[in-house]
Amino acid sequence: MVRFLLARPIAVGMTFLALLIFSLILFRTLPISLLPPMDVPQIVIKVSYPNTSPESIEQNVLRPIREAMVTLDGLEDMGSKAGSEVGNVRLTFSYDTQMELAYIAVNEKIDRLTNSLPEDLERPRVVRINTNDIPIVRLQVVPKEGVDFADVSLLTENVIKKRVEQLDGVALVDINGRQERVISVSPDKPVLAGLGMRESDVIRAIEAGNSELPGISVEDGQFRYYLRLASRLETPEDIRNLPVRGPAGNTVSLGKVAEVRHSLAKPDGFHLFQEREGLVVTVHKQTAARMNDIMPLLYEAVQGFEADYPQVEFALTQDQSTLLNAGITNLQTSLLFGGLFAFGILFVFMGDFRMPIIIGISLPSSLIISFAIFYFAGISINVISLSGLALGLGMLIDNSIIVLDNISRKRSEGIPLFEACISGVNEVMSALISSVLTTLAVFVPLVFLSGISGALFYDQAVSVAAILSVSLLVAFIGLPLLYYLFFKGKTYQRSGEDSRLFLLLLKGYKRIYRLIFAYRAGSLLVLLLLIPLLLLTVRLLKVEGLPPIEKYDVMVSLDWNEPINANQNKERVLDMLALVEGDYQWAESDLGLRQFLLYEGDNDIQQADVFLMFENGQQKEMISSQLLQFIHQRYPLASVEIQDAPNAFDQLFSSDRPFFEVRWKDLTSKQPVAVSQMDPWLEAFPVSGWSKGPGLQKGASVIFRTDMRKLALYGLEGQQLVEKIQQLFGNYLIADIKRFGEITPILLAAETLDFQTLLKTNYIYGEEGIPYALDEFIHFSYDEQYKFVTADRAGIFQSLTYDTSLSPQQERTIRDWASGKNLAVEFTGQYFQDRETIWQLGGILLVSVLLLYFILAAQFENFVQPLIVIFTLPLGIGGAFLLLWLSGTSLNVMSAIGLVVMLGIMVNDAILKIDTINRLRKQYRQADGGSVEVLEKALFRAGEIRLKPIVMTSITTILALLPVVFSAGLGADLQRPLVVSVIGGLTIGTFTALYFVPLAYWFVARKTKLSRSVVQ
Repeated sequence: MVRFLLARPIAVGMTFLALLIFSLILFRTLPISLLPPMDVPQIVIKVSYPNTSPESIEQNVLRPIREAMVTLDGLEDMGSKAGSEVGNVRLTFSYDTQMELAYIAVNEKIDRLTNSLPEDLERPRVVRINTNDIPIVRLQVVPKEGVDFADVSLLTENVIKKRVEQLDGVALVDINGRQERVISVSPDKPVLAGLGMRESDVIRAIEAGNSELPGISVEDGQFRYYLRLASRLETPEDIRNLPVRGPAGNTVSLGKVAEVRHSLAKPDGFHLFQEREGLVVTVHKQTAARMNDIMPLLYEAVQGFEADYPQVEFALTQDQSTLLNAGITNLQTSLLFGGLFAFGILFVFMGDFRMPIIIGISLPSSLIISFAIFYFAGISINVISLSGLALGLGMLIDNSIIVLDNISRKRSEGIPLFEACISGVNEVMSALISSVLTTLAVFVPLVFLSGISGALFYDQAVSVAAILSVSLLVAFIGLPLLYYLFFKGKTYQRSGEDSRLFLLLLKGYKRIYRLIFAYRAGSLLVLLLLIPLLLLTVRLLKVEGLPPIEKYDVMVSLDWNEPINANQNKERVLDMLALVEGDYQWAESDLGLRQFLLYEGDNDIQQADVFLMFENGQQKEMISSQLLQFIHQRYPLASVEIQDAPNAFDQLFSSDRPFFEVRWKDLTSKQPVAVSQMDPWLEAFPVSGWSKGPGLQKGASVIFRTDMRKLALYGLEGQQLVEKIQQLFGNYLIADIKRFGEITPILLAAETLDFQTLLKTNYIYGEEGIPYALDEFIHFSYDEQYKFVTADRAGIFQSLTYDTSLSPQQERTIRDWASGKNLAVEFTGQYFQDRETIWQLGGILLVSVLLLYFILAAQFENFVQPLIVIFTLPLGIGGAFLLLWLSGTSLNVMSAIGLVVMLGIMVNDAILKIDTINRLRKQYRQADGGSVEVLEKALFRAGEIRLKPIVMTSITTILALLPVVFSAGLGADLQRPLVVSVIGGLTIGTFTALYFVPLAYWFVARKTKLSRSVVQ
């Protein structure tokens, strides 16, 4: 095939050119995003039920929802959490579930439940989690001094949001911090009392004045008209002019007995930017959109907003495209330095400028053609697929050097140029194919890992397979063609091939080779003993998910654990920010309840998240410790966590599940165990070191107890009392003004007195109009109740959490503790999922090693020689572990990817070394016939032949990656563990390929013969 194609250089050249142009066109259509677009198999059902206790939300809302969802296909786990006024149900599905259908099924079940849920409950919102739900940027909208916040809220909702949604590539725009304008009615109690009227008269007047005719029509001859009442309310002035009629029949305008005005609704949460109240708009991209195309449009749109709406300040924060740009920059850096160092190394070792130019053409060509495979495989350009391309570039350089060196060696043997190109490729073709297959055998099975890791590995596996496949195409067709065209008509000069540096290197290699082979048994024993010693260094390494990235931002997560309202929450956060004012670049805070449609975290008025950006790491550490000390001293009950602000990776990989959780359910009551009973039980809990789960966290509450007997004695109904309490302590909705899709609530203004005073100064009335103070029928007490009610598929549970796993003996002790209390106990948590993943990973790696062995056995036609290749891997892995430990780098996702890159190159070198030895043994056997002499000669000569490509590949790869070690910034921090792994592994791996492979081969093959198929 190579001969046929090489004889037609114009046809092959035009085909490659057409393929390059076609791939460039397809590249421009590829979506660019931070992460692969994939469904996280979770759906969250969110419930908002104002003025409702956790127990009521669990009993009346969440329990019916859970019971309805049990029959969903693919449902693996279900849990719910009811808090004050809010609740959620989290559904977790298996990864093979079609989430589009699951989302539709969940919504259908919610619709069927509507009639059995409370009438005043808003329809529960169903949120489907996807990697595209992570916002690419946040737009801050802050009104200037003196500008009405409600007007800015309307501007953001009706104008800003819609203009951003119109930008190409934007899928969704979400808003937090809105405050709606309401009409507040504050009755004047002394005036009402003087006129013999009550608050209920004012409420009835407004309800009557805002009534509508539901679908009534009249006929006028042949025509039919729908009726509309002309007395509908539009403005506060309309409400003031309403007549109010008292029990005695007297009538007065409403404006004389109550104050009616526009105001802002009582807030449940705030958004702050730079200590100023504002709104935040999060922007989410479409699946197929290119993030780098959207961001310039957003910055341009913000410039337009600043010109059109001078009363508002705008700013873009938390731009997630920085991570993507870091990945792209790293790939560009790898290409640039890889090309430059490959040029330099090839020139130094071969002394010919044409060889580096050939590789300089082949590297970007392979990369561009790989994007065509991206298009047809349906994957995007993202950080995961880019890391796969970076992984394959090392193998690409390796293959190119091997092919070019082999062609040059053939020419040095006196073979004509055309034949040298053909035989040089054919000689290494099977070995290179085997090396690519072995790399894929190590990597591709990781796709079958369960969970999000396996889903992410898919993009990386496709990108690795793409660039390795293209590298073979270029190595077998493109490189020999370029070599033939560049050297056609040129006379071969041996002196130009081997530089003086290489000859010195060759001399040193031969000296060490003879020394090692003089003490073969001892040398092999030393190398084998190095394997466990080097691998044991893994116990010294810190294990992390992602490498520690030097970031200058922090997220302060607060739960005040006190019954405060949203305004008090805001005041505390402002006090905290005032303490460090001027010490940070900018601050952004979300307080209380979040209004985001896609927010699936805990929603509580007592919670706050404060994002701070600093100029440098030293300032970040100093201010963080200062804030922590301030919060502990000023608010000792508060729970605070200060950590690096989560990026898209953290949001994707983070889990809300505790590491180890002990759950129990009361088999008798099916309800949470009472606080008074649970406290002594926890004091006697047999295993220490626990933290309370959400179902055991307590909060202060006020309990009203109604004297029903006294109500009956005075001829009063309980509903009167309940309605009066709702008017006093809730946002009592009198009516809604509906106008062109805009709804303005009319609310009864709540008095800002303490509840005891309100109970004494407010009344309900008997049949003869006799007033009775509320405190005559209501007795209150302070108590501690559970803040949350947690439940799973089987019902309500309470739990304790641990940061470490428990032993089987400790688990038995806990079961004994629970059995005497009629509690059913189970153990769950992230620990069990991680353990399952590790078992899966172990099985997958075993499959990978078996595949590796099968491929190599088929390549060598030998059952023992593949073991030599496999035993080189622990030496390379141990070398990587050693350098990771010496450099203080952790074992994380990026260093693990570096291990795979390094192992691919090591396997490649070992396979080619053994393939060359086998070929030379066959050649020398036919000429000399002696067995031991042939083996010795083949080992020595194979070392000489493969020295140049092995050393060039290792040095080129190491030098290409070395600049990352000394670089700064997000991209360098992300890639540095990968670089350290590759350098450490290749340093040991190069020595392994040069000396361990021939030494092990000698011990394996000294008493064996080549198989008949190899000889033939």
